[in-house]
Amino acid sequence: QVQLVESGGGLVQPGGSLRLSCAASGTGCSLHVMGWYCQPPGKERELVAMITSTGTTNYADSVKGRFIVSRDNGKNTVYLQMNSLKPEDTAVYYCYAKHWVSEYWGQGTQVTVSS
Repeated sequence: QVQLVESGGGLVQPGGSLRLSCAASGTGCSLHVMGWYCQPPGKERELVAMITSTGTTNYADSVKGRFIVSRDNGKNTVYLQMNSLKPEDTAVYYCYAKHWVSEYWGQGTQVTVSS
């Protein structure tokens, strides 16, 4: 069974940066898709960024030019570099992975952008 474990959340001031990491265990394969969703307070969970095992990326319009998603296939780890953070980026960030028809979620990590 694949397990996803996130790290790197926390409190940051507006304009600051954070780097999230998510390591997948329980599989020897490079997961087809890995990425990040976020759930702001009182809102639905929404896509932030995705990256395939071949490096194709997809970003939400709200984070284009500020966030960068990357992965290390050898470590089955995905990263989210978040720059120029805004208060509206405050959310619980969830790691996501998909392999064939199976989907997996991490437990979530809180990111709070506030002065």
